[in-house]
Amino acid sequence: MNKELIKYPLYVILYPFKGFWDVKYEEKGKLGIALPILFMLTLVMILRRQFAAFIVNFSNPNELNSLDELLFIVLPFFLFCIANWSITTLMDGEGKFKEIIIVTAYSLVPMVLIYPFTIVLSHFITGDEAIFYFLLDGIGLFWFIFLLFIGIMTVHQYSVSKTVGTFFLTIVVMGIIIFLGLLSFSLIQQIYAFVETIFKELTYRV
Repeated sequence: MNKELIKYPLYVILYPFKGFWDVKYEEKGKLGIALPILFMLTLVMILRRQFAAFIVNFSNPNELNSLDELLFIVLPFFLFCIANWSITTLMDGEGKFKEIIIVTAYSLVPMVLIYPFTIVLSHFITGDEAIFYFLLDGIGLFWFIFLLFIGIMTVHQYSVSKTVGTFFLTIVVMGIIIFLGLLSFSLIQQIYAFVETIFKELTYRV
């Protein structure tokens, strides 16, 4: 793969307007780079919860499950992409599902870069200095949100106001999908329990 394309996410986080424009119209964004970025963030979050100093780490290392990060990072990532694609398809958005995945993943890069540094920093600060840890955390998070906003606005060719509305509707749709998913899971459990009960009844009678 072209080294320029591998380095391109770093260009995007510094020049988001031009960067995301080229992702859409110059095909400089690749799924082969986007998905590893998502994997790296998941790995960083696992390391962060495991190894950040107790001053800033409110997780119990003995109760941590790495699979939880799949639930709280990977699942919301794809849930956002699916919900955004569903909404923008109905709102004349020009972004393809692939492009939404790419811009969302590229927007994660600030957190991928900053969070490993904060893990190390947490072991060299006192309680009074913890504010610097959370400040860097906040910078990573808000940088991600800013990049995601610009990326979604660019790939769909929306105005600022329409992008804001799209984000709101995307969150609503994500909630609906989660609700329907939980409802379906509960229904499947009830059907399984009912079938199991009938099977046991028939077995005992025979």
